[in-house]
Amino acid sequence: MTHTDAGAELDPVHPVPIPARRAQGLSTAEVAERVARGEVNDVPVRSSRSLGEIVRANVFTRFNAIIGVLWLIMLFVAPVQDSLFGYVIIANTGIGVFQEWRAKKTLDSLAVIGEAKPTVRRDGAAVEVSTSAIVLGDLIEIGPGDKVVVDGECVEADGLEIDESLLTGEADPVVKRPGDAVMSGSFVVAGGGAFEATKVGREAYAAQLAEEASRFTLVHSELRTGISTILKYVTWMMIPTAIGLVISQLVVKQHGFKDSIARTVGGIVPMVPEGLVLLTSVAFAIGVIRLGRKQCLVQELPAIEGLARVDTVCLDKTGTLTEGGMDVTELRPLGGADETYVRKVLGALGESDPRPNASLQAIITAYPDSGEWRCVESLPFSSARKYSGASFSEGDGESSTWLLGAPDVLLDADDPALAETGRLNEQGLRVLLLARVSGELDDPGVVRGASATALVVLEQRLRPDAAETLAYFAEQDVHAKVISGDNAVSVGAVAGKLGLTGQVVDARQLPSDQGEMAKSLDEGTVFGRVTPQQKRDMVGALQSRGHTVAMTGDGVNDVLALKDADIGVSMGSGSEATRAVAQIVLLNNSFATLPSVVAEGRRVIGNITRVATLFLVKTVYSVLLAVLVVCWRVEYPFLPRHLTLLSTLTIGIPAFFLALAPNTERAKPHFVRRVMRYSIPGGVIAGAATFVTYLIARHHYTGKGSLAAETSAATLTLFLISMWVLAIIARPYTWWRVALVASMGAAFVVVLVVPWLQHFFALKLVGVTMPWVAVAIAGVAGVVLELVWRLVDRRGAA
Repeated sequence: MTHTDAGAELDPVHPVPIPARRAQGLSTAEVAERVARGEVNDVPVRSSRSLGEIVRANVFTRFNAIIGVLWLIMLFVAPVQDSLFGYVIIANTGIGVFQEWRAKKTLDSLAVIGEAKPTVRRDGAAVEVSTSAIVLGDLIEIGPGDKVVVDGECVEADGLEIDESLLTGEADPVVKRPGDAVMSGSFVVAGGGAFEATKVGREAYAAQLAEEASRFTLVHSELRTGISTILKYVTWMMIPTAIGLVISQLVVKQHGFKDSIARTVGGIVPMVPEGLVLLTSVAFAIGVIRLGRKQCLVQELPAIEGLARVDTVCLDKTGTLTEGGMDVTELRPLGGADETYVRKVLGALGESDPRPNASLQAIITAYPDSGEWRCVESLPFSSARKYSGASFSEGDGESSTWLLGAPDVLLDADDPALAETGRLNEQGLRVLLLARVSGELDDPGVVRGASATALVVLEQRLRPDAAETLAYFAEQDVHAKVISGDNAVSVGAVAGKLGLTGQVVDARQLPSDQGEMAKSLDEGTVFGRVTPQQKRDMVGALQSRGHTVAMTGDGVNDVLALKDADIGVSMGSGSEATRAVAQIVLLNNSFATLPSVVAEGRRVIGNITRVATLFLVKTVYSVLLAVLVVCWRVEYPFLPRHLTLLSTLTIGIPAFFLALAPNTERAKPHFVRRVMRYSIPGGVIAGAATFVTYLIARHHYTGKGSLAAETSAATLTLFLISMWVLAIIARPYTWWRVALVASMGAAFVVVLVVPWLQHFFALKLVGVTMPWVAVAIAGVAGVVLELVWRLVDRRGAA
């Protein structure tokens, strides 16, 4: 930067005087004064719901209201054992609140770790502060990859290009000059500079968007949407059925008003799959906690589910397959160039960029600046251009202009230097060309007539865990596509070293038509020379073929693709812009964490699908039993205590363990259809068989106490069929699954044989004939259940 006088400074590119006081930033006293006035960026950054919101979301639900009213009724008209279902709901809700609160604590702590800290100039020094500590009038420094966190006015600009596509939809970066407005939510793609904060807090243009994006959310989840749809259908079925049951039971008063009320409530309560929503919340929450322990920040909970559905993962080479750092392995002067002079050029180029990327950082390390040359003008690296440059005034009075970038972009296709570059690329090495030019740096045609001076050969450091991670995706039938801005041959060689084989494609040869591009993407594996806009187009093309796409990246050139992908995954060390748009941030910068996220998502989805079937089989048989009772005008066979016992042993306890069990099965679409395909026939079979047992028992037993005996026989049938359903859901068997099913059966046997438990649950099998009839009916129903579900399996696979 050149100085004019003691009171003003000049911007290096656009020489507009900047008052020295303004360039120094605010003083400590001025910051304190603004904080006292409330002129601070006080938008709360929230990674999760508050504790109050968690409690309200888990307690004040439609079904909890229904169950609560029925529970209060039962407390007045029946023994305490018929009110057990209310205590179960309290316990379930408490567990749900506790687990989600634990997940909130995990999210909040990880969000603090992953929070970007803008660089602010105060008292003439650059300091990092939290986003919430920025005050009105602060001078904020920005560079490639930085997100603009508040609205402001550009004060300094050095080749500053800002992408506002997330706000305006315009794909092309906007060149900013001093005096231009910058908007929060945009991000820097090239160059650097500083801007003065003119709007902070909730006044900033994108403040509401940013707050909403960082907030705990359950949107775009097929699982959540599916469960909501199911609950809507259940409500529609429940209301008329419950009304019919109430009327019929009050008409059939042979056993007293209170007993009729108790049996009516006993018919309504099991229709409510209240535990399903809570269990889903618990499963998601525990998933967040598990991933949090692995330094993985899930910014949106459904991202766990989304990554499990992914069948194509697009990997950015730099920072994902390779580590951020590079090493210069060789310098090859071309055309008789003097190596000492070339080293001096490279040193000066490194010094000219205040925010060097990984390649330039390696050059700076290898070739320190001699300090003899003065930079007159600089052009920061842009992933769209594929080169950077600078003009120098050399120590002897000579001037020169240089470009450093991709050889195949800077040179003509027939240039002999490209042949040597190709051989090096085939070894997986990265090659940059140093070229001398005569035109103006900001002229798009400056590359014409470039004189090749030297090749700089860089070696990238492969991530030690990359090969293992790629192998995992291959085993899981997830297609990996390596998409990079580097030379295609070089990227292909790096991928080959990691065991990833397939067609290598130069993205400049890809068709622009989406359909044709999608076809090429399906056939290829490695894509080089991809522009940022092409990355976005490639994600869209893959999605157009029905693929669920995850995109990983850490650079600013990945932002658009990350935003459009079904799931965006950013490295913790990546740019602030990538972390802002990604749903998942790997804080430990380890690509190897991704399999854990995939596995967690598959565990959640697969297991919730299993337990949803358990819950909804109960809902279906409860509705069917109520309808049959109304049609036959008989007493409802069960008291609430019977169905509480059955629900606890065949659904509640097993579902909790099954929902948290390992599960690597690939997530499948159409959650509602798949669950109902099993639940409806299962519930119909269970309800019909139980009612048959009940009708037979009504003819078998007579006299005082007959209803209790009939109820016990029906309960036995329903329990055995429910256990059969559980045994099917628990497959494939492991030792603990077998132990789980066996222990639930043993618990029911204990209730049947221990006298005080018999009395407490009003269950006592009378005689020998009817209990064996109940077992036989359950056995036949179980066989039919197996046959029907296998038929459903075959039709689903067809």
